[in-house]
Amino acid sequence: MCFESKRRFLLLYATQKGQAKAIAEEIQQQAAAHGLEADMHCISEMDKYNLETEKDPVVIVISTTGTGDPPDTARKFVKKIQDKTLPPDHFAHLQYGLLGLGDSEYMFFCNGGRTVDRRLQELGAQHFYDTGLADDCVGLELVVDPWIDGLWLALKEALQLQKEKEVMNNAVDAVSSSLSTALHAVHELNLSSEVQNLKLEDEAQRGSDVLSQKLDDISLVAPARDTEPSLIHSVPPVSQSALNIPALPPEYIEVQFQDTPGENPHLSSLISEGTTFEVPVTKAVQLTRKDAIKTALLLELDIADTAFEYQPGDAFCVVCPNNVSEVEELLNILGLSEKGDDFVCVKVKQGTKKKGASRPQHIPERSTLKFILIWCLEIRAIPKKAFLRALVECTSDAGEKRRLQELCSRQGASDYTRFIRDSNVCLLDLLRAFPSCKPSLSLLIEHLPKLQARSYSVSSSNLYQPGRLCFVFNVVEFPAGPSRPVPRKGVCTGWLAELVAPLLHPSKNTLVTKGESSSTEKISIFPRPNNTFHLPADPSVPFIMVGPGTGISPFIGFLQHRQKLREQHPDWEFGETWLFFGCRHQDRDYLFKQLRCFLENGTLSHLKVCFSRDSPTAEVAPPKYVQDVLRLCAKEVARVLLKDRGYFYICGDKKHMADDVSDAVVDILSMEMEADKLEAMKVLAMLREAKRYLQDVWS
Repeated sequence: MCFESKRRFLLLYATQKGQAKAIAEEIQQQAAAHGLEADMHCISEMDKYNLETEKDPVVIVISTTGTGDPPDTARKFVKKIQDKTLPPDHFAHLQYGLLGLGDSEYMFFCNGGRTVDRRLQELGAQHFYDTGLADDCVGLELVVDPWIDGLWLALKEALQLQKEKEVMNNAVDAVSSSLSTALHAVHELNLSSEVQNLKLEDEAQRGSDVLSQKLDDISLVAPARDTEPSLIHSVPPVSQSALNIPALPPEYIEVQFQDTPGENPHLSSLISEGTTFEVPVTKAVQLTRKDAIKTALLLELDIADTAFEYQPGDAFCVVCPNNVSEVEELLNILGLSEKGDDFVCVKVKQGTKKKGASRPQHIPERSTLKFILIWCLEIRAIPKKAFLRALVECTSDAGEKRRLQELCSRQGASDYTRFIRDSNVCLLDLLRAFPSCKPSLSLLIEHLPKLQARSYSVSSSNLYQPGRLCFVFNVVEFPAGPSRPVPRKGVCTGWLAELVAPLLHPSKNTLVTKGESSSTEKISIFPRPNNTFHLPADPSVPFIMVGPGTGISPFIGFLQHRQKLREQHPDWEFGETWLFFGCRHQDRDYLFKQLRCFLENGTLSHLKVCFSRDSPTAEVAPPKYVQDVLRLCAKEVARVLLKDRGYFYICGDKKHMADDVSDAVVDILSMEMEADKLEAMKVLAMLREAKRYLQDVWS
């Protein structure tokens, strides 16, 4: 085999929202600088690679979605390698390194990567490089950057060892032991040379980066007066440091404006996850009082004329646009206000240095400029360091240029985390903060990820309300702050609230015929079935539901479904049901006061509620949070889980509720079993494994 092919490695990525792909592209780009060639593919493209026959090292970058599932793009791959008929040496020939992405806010951290890693090991594959697990909760780059830095030496060692193995395999059987020893010595010499060359290459590259910063514009920054850093201002040591900044990503997109009119593509063509359904919004109800801290809305959709199917506990996705006023402001900053309705053609730039460059799948080949910015690009995305690096080249002011360099540099890593990542800064915030930065439209298409559809839990039962789908959500509010001068609403929740405003506040002049909807507004949705968060298959099994705030949403569907089953099958045996609900104020945000109806008709056996912000009137203060109420019902909770082999469901906020509930359950099990905490944690782990302790949570 020729030398060039021996420097090849296979690079696979499995992404849900584009993070894993972006990191894989960074690896591919850096590979060339190290004399290596990354043969990169999405893990779903199984016709373009074959692990059964792969001889070169394999690098896998894989994210995690939901509560611990591999991304949608990896489902077929995972199903294939989990085939129980595969022998334990199926991948004995395979050398690989794996980088998993996850969020420690969720229980099954990096489970997508761990699942693939564990199964490859079971099938005989060998690590040539230690597995990396990056945490989006604290910043992926804290693991990703050093993991990539160490990858090159590990790859070169693996390739060198592979080269020797082939030499040994091809040697004639009669080769003497002395010749074998000589070959080994040659290998050691070559490997030592490779390591030394790699160190020299890296040092030369680092030196070049540092030198370029010293000469570029570090001396042009005026002395700082402020002592506190901010998005636009740095302090020593960062402000006085020579900087190590990422390599400039190669440009690969070309945008051509066209005079000829046309039609924008249908929204369904942008969705790769499955069939989309355009459905009317038939009802909107504000569940909270006007003086509540959060605004919760319930929407009802008419799915009667569609093939959309769901079970209580499932989720579905809403295809939403970016805020139109933000898009208009972006066009204005880019100097394209007059061209928003013009058609553009998006192509791969001729002669680009980006290997395997292609037009992003979420960008239509031809559409209006506004269509791309409203429906295709996540303009609220937190800019990655590679994007900041590219923005440096579009910035004319020396001070602004230097600060952008700092924010994408290693020396400015903590500033990036504090002022970009943790502050939820987006492109528009950056362009306001750095007014001399004027990026091209092609740069935005290259670096902004796909605008993701937003997922919501179903809050209804098709058995109870045929042809209807309901869901509940809080209108997300982002207050103004030092890095963001204006407050914002959530991309999807803000849009939905505006869309249904006529239903919430109908005009006095509006004439609505009885039985007709006053709204003709439609939204596009597609199903996202949940494989586990469903009612027990056996109706006689008892279950406990914990859902404070809008976390109660799927449990309304559970109870509606259970009520209908009780009506249809009076001879069936039904297990007891418990619901623990909490909110801030009983009179402001008690979302479903009709829960009493479920209690009165026997669908719900036990309803426990608490209100965290109400002033207690009794001498003994009532419990504030759902975990406190759970502890008061310790014996019953333990009985349902241990003796009656029941189910336990949690829905709601991960960080501020689900972990506390989990701790409470451990305490309850420990107390009622008269066992230590470790033993109780093992029992909880067994409940999770048996799919009897289930979560639908968000951070």
